[in-house]
Amino acid sequence: MATNKKQIKGKYTVDDIPIKSITNGVIILDNNQKVTGIKILPRNIFILEKEMQESIISNLKNVYNVIDYEFWLIVADRPVDINLYLSSLELLYNNVQHPSKRKLIMEDINKANMFMNNNVVDTEYFLLFKEKDNELINKRIRTLINNFANAGLSSHQVTNDDLRMILDNFLNGGQTTNFGTVMV
Repeated sequence: MATNKKQIKGKYTVDDIPIKSITNGVIILDNNQKVTGIKILPRNIFILEKEMQESIISNLKNVYNVIDYEFWLIVADRPVDINLYLSSLELLYNNVQHPSKRKLIMEDINKANMFMNNNVVDTEYFLLFKEKDNELINKRIRTLINNFANAGLSSHQVTNDDLRMILDNFLNGGQTTNFGTVMV
């Protein structure tokens, strides 16, 4: 007689995600498939001349049309951390004595605080794919980087931090996770 028992893995969402690890810019899944890709650096093409805009758009169409495997385009927001910049402005303000320079520095400090208070984010662009074969992964990444460069856009392989941020965006509403840490 067969029993219909549900298998309970754990009480956390992360228990249901088939991720073994994130290493060298690659998510390794439980089935040994690997998810990786490139980060495409943003470029404001709308400040370029009309012909250059059309050329970049046409080249991008060509880039996407030659991809012959499943891929995901991901747009993710990453919070902007300008604390270091803000600290350097505050140090500069304390070291400057000239009133007009102090006023300009204070304006920058106020603008930086406004950005911090309004949760300003950078928008980042990724093209990810899934594959088992390491040689094919490396070939695809090189090809993508070259093709996007030919289209006028810079790109590079995703980092572990990029992949964690993407997962945090999708699984935790953008909140960074700190599993295993104790907050006191």
